[in-house]
Amino acid sequence: MSYSGALNPASEDYESRPHYYIGQHDSDRCEVLDDDQYNQVLNSGFNFVTAPITNQHFFRRVVDQHKEFLKERQEWNDRLAPAQRTNPSLPVPIVPTLTDEDTSLYPSHHIGSFITYASPWIDLCSTDPYISGVSRQVLNMEVAYANFCGARTIVIPGPRQDESGRGVAQFARAIQEALLQVTRANLIIHLPMYREPLLEEKCETLSDIFDGSCMDADPKKEIDIFTSWDTWHTIRSVCEYSSRLFLALRIPRRVPEKNLQERWFSEPLHFLTIGQSVFQSNRAGSPTLTKHHQDLINRYMRLKNAPWIILNDVGPNAEDLGAARAIKAIEYPSLAEASKALQERKPKSGLNEYVSYMKDLERQQPPYTAMETPALTSFQDWLQSPLQPLADNLESATYEVFEGDPVKYDQYEAAIKEAMAEWKILKKPSALGTESEPYNPELVCAVAGAGRGPLVTRVLRAAQATNTKIQLWAVEKNQNAFVYLLNKNKREWDGQVTLVKTDMRGWGGPVPRGSSTPCKVDILVTELLGSFGDNELSPECLDGIQNHLFQPSGMSIPHSYTAHLSPISTPRLFADIASRESDPHAFEIPYVVRLFQLDFNAQKVPNHPRFQQAWEFVHPVGVNRADEFAAEYGFGRKYVTPGGGAMYGSNGTNEHNARRCHLTFVCPTRGVTHGLAGYFESTLYESQLEGGGEGKRVEISILPDQIDRKSRDMISWFPIFFPLKKPLYFPQDAELEVSMWRQTDDTKVWYEWLIEVYAWVGPQTRIKVGASEMHSSKKVACLM
Repeated sequence: MSYSGALNPASEDYESRPHYYIGQHDSDRCEVLDDDQYNQVLNSGFNFVTAPITNQHFFRRVVDQHKEFLKERQEWNDRLAPAQRTNPSLPVPIVPTLTDEDTSLYPSHHIGSFITYASPWIDLCSTDPYISGVSRQVLNMEVAYANFCGARTIVIPGPRQDESGRGVAQFARAIQEALLQVTRANLIIHLPMYREPLLEEKCETLSDIFDGSCMDADPKKEIDIFTSWDTWHTIRSVCEYSSRLFLALRIPRRVPEKNLQERWFSEPLHFLTIGQSVFQSNRAGSPTLTKHHQDLINRYMRLKNAPWIILNDVGPNAEDLGAARAIKAIEYPSLAEASKALQERKPKSGLNEYVSYMKDLERQQPPYTAMETPALTSFQDWLQSPLQPLADNLESATYEVFEGDPVKYDQYEAAIKEAMAEWKILKKPSALGTESEPYNPELVCAVAGAGRGPLVTRVLRAAQATNTKIQLWAVEKNQNAFVYLLNKNKREWDGQVTLVKTDMRGWGGPVPRGSSTPCKVDILVTELLGSFGDNELSPECLDGIQNHLFQPSGMSIPHSYTAHLSPISTPRLFADIASRESDPHAFEIPYVVRLFQLDFNAQKVPNHPRFQQAWEFVHPVGVNRADEFAAEYGFGRKYVTPGGGAMYGSNGTNEHNARRCHLTFVCPTRGVTHGLAGYFESTLYESQLEGGGEGKRVEISILPDQIDRKSRDMISWFPIFFPLKKPLYFPQDAELEVSMWRQTDDTKVWYEWLIEVYAWVGPQTRIKVGASEMHSSKKVACLM
């Protein structure tokens, strides 16, 4: 088959897509496939197969033993006194250890390619304590034996009903115990996306055999599509978000609403299982999936650790796999004998039709976008501590990563060009102007925190594009980066830039050509923004340099920035942080992370958007006490206030940069929150033409609902994540109230955050049903 260039890996136009790793599961399979059968399944297009841990012999042995126990118990009832019959210390059934007749699974060189399945006939949720006890023993023996054989993945059928809190708790407790039985294998709980009426898997369990009380779901009962997720949440919570506990999600015939899809998307998916009944037949009689199913699978396959796909009961079945064995049974078959065997057994050759369709679906996926390069994908949900650019000197490689984002610098250049163009139009007073002629076409520009100089280059390009004459200063405290700037000024900028090595807060200001006294700056350009806008101390840095801006027309780029929050569910990040036992402050660090595998808790409703503004900073600040103090006493004298009641007894010199917010988020569906996602937006330049004129606002944003409109494909900043020490559950139609503070003691800056849960119990009444503890990042604060 030939492919177009976009699908041909050898073509220069090849577009990369997620890869499907497809496995085969036969629910009637009772024995592990032998080598011939295994190869036949692989030859039909599958990448792996499932293997039962135990066989029918073990099942019959357990059933027979339980029958004997029930018979023995009846004998006790006949001969014991009534008071003794209910004694809870009477003997209970004990399942004998496995024998070689109970399993066909053994250690082998290809055991790692088997996905082992625990017995589906056990019932850990049974109300009969003897049945649930036997089931627990069977599970422990099976997972221990599979682990011994070298299996690394063990799938366990999940509870068949969600209504019984007692049953689900029993199941969760059994899984917690099973995790202690295995040292290296992962346990995968197989659950449906939601309970489809009359479409549940049919499998006879011990409860069906001995109790007969298993009830089918009422098809007329209203469906609560979140009950299956509730069950999963109980299991993983009891198991404390174990890093070896994963999920196999059964895809339903009818795809549910988007919010449930996103809920499962945020969970630790290991497998997507698709049964034969989910497929439909097209006009040619071949299997196909609906567009909704295709979109769901395509969405899940975008994960960094994409789930594998298991096709259930789509063949080849036991009869198909027997064809090769029938021929092989005759040591030297004649052509006639071989032909007869093939005709009788009719083995299927070539690709399995379901696999063939999935391979077509794989090729039809949208290709990876510019935001899905291997490098960016590797950053999915990878926790990073925020930078401390004031306290630390960055390495060249770090600068290089930031400089690799053309979108940010294009927006900065557009803002600078707008500022220069409007300066001419408005003929604003400038730093090099005089009392008689305030406007001077030559502007004084400064780039503070120049790094390796990308913004310096953009200022020069903007000046050339607008035909603006400028004098340009670049200020940088990193002595290593300063050496790079010196070389770049000679090599690329032709000495046009005056370089100053100092902390911007200690800079004495620009001294224009032909003068010996400092002057002011017309346009000040900085790139101090962090993932939350102010988390890398942009306000504190600009406070120390804004005194050099020419008043009243001097401008700062960026002009303003806002911080935004939204509560999220992100089990993967919570489990990652919880595993960092050596760090006592792990849950009080605001992490920079490319949030991907998450579910937003809140929905957009009137007056309560999904993403809400926490606070804003605007530059320059019209009134600055430190500047007034310096004007009166000079810069050689340290600014202090008469106060002493600020944070930790400080005198409050940075109190004006403290912030606080209280936000209310509406959550229509129940769920769990693991923390707060933080974002920022910035107005780099706001047009000063009356009525907007021909000018425009130049902005950048990392808000999920704004980034495509304001700064599409910008990668310089990932969101920030404020975690909770304990997951916070909330009911349906709850409100999450978020309180956050930006705190300072004049030497450092940190954040404090708290989430409270409220539920409405009447038209005018709501009650508090939960709250997190107060979290504080003071121990890892940003040093000023």
